[in-house]
Amino acid sequence: GINAEYGNVDPPTFIKYMIVIEANYHKGNPYHNATHGADVMQSCHVLLGYSVVEQVFTDIEVFAALFACAIHDVDHPGLTNSFLSNTSNELAILYNDHAVLENHHLATAFKFLQEEELNWANEMDEKQKQMFRKMVIDLVLATDMSKHLSLLADIKTTVESSKVAHNGKLVLESYNERMLVLQGIVHSCDISSATKSLPIYKAWTERIIEEFYQQGDRERELGLNLSPMCDRHNPSIEKSQVGFIDFIVLPLWETLGELMFPYCQEMLSQLNDNRMYYFSRIPESPRCSLTDSPEGDDRNNLIASSEKRKNMRAIKGEDCSDLSSIDEADESTNNSE
Repeated sequence: GINAEYGNVDPPTFIKYMIVIEANYHKGNPYHNATHGADVMQSCHVLLGYSVVEQVFTDIEVFAALFACAIHDVDHPGLTNSFLSNTSNELAILYNDHAVLENHHLATAFKFLQEEELNWANEMDEKQKQMFRKMVIDLVLATDMSKHLSLLADIKTTVESSKVAHNGKLVLESYNERMLVLQGIVHSCDISSATKSLPIYKAWTERIIEEFYQQGDRERELGLNLSPMCDRHNPSIEKSQVGFIDFIVLPLWETLGELMFPYCQEMLSQLNDNRMYYFSRIPESPRCSLTDSPEGDDRNNLIASSEKRKNMRAIKGEDCSDLSSIDEADESTNNSE
């Protein structure tokens, strides 16, 4: 978990603060609750412990990343940014429709620090406080799904440039480079459920879908257009999960796998297995057809072909994450996780 020794932190006060943070996660949320916050933080703790990156970041940067994970969804209302903006929610008005939830999570976490009995950072010098606050803000704002594609592109450019300049080794010399990669790690952990064992992944999928359905119920009551994946009367769980993996999770984790090779290969293999589980269960109907499939191939042939490629790569010791794409990227990027 979070090491409260970084930056002259008072451990008892820090523990008291984290108890308050946990209490301000909404227990009624199927997905965005304290368990999700803890899961993201633990995932980040694992990645930052790999030898390939543990010497890259400073102690305060590691602390900021773990802290950001812990508070990144505090006081989440179980609704998306789009819903808050479309309903003129007071938070959307306050933050001018810009990263509404992410800004709210940050403001909530730092507001608690203003309370004397919860101010675990009281012994940190002002420069350190300002630097820590800046890092946490940058890291949490990077979890906004609307920033996913630009963040991914920037990380790829940084990693490739660094390895070219340093004979294949990852060397992040500037603060901006380190923070960019750290943002990618935190964001990867926020959407990491698909890289975990199937029972865990299925449990998290059921939770997020139910939360989306609850939002859809409210949208229906308000006479609004239902957001993607929020209509419990027209489910598309299997297709949405394949799309989310193909177009969101996989590209980011492949980049992370290159960054941390070979430490993420097991996660990438699990990601492929989970993808195939949902792919094989996509209902055979016109709205779920695979328009990019080779003519004459049926679903079973596609699955067998993918499994054959995976096994061949496993024998060669290569990455096993070659995944067939479906007809279009699901609009799940608009549903902030």
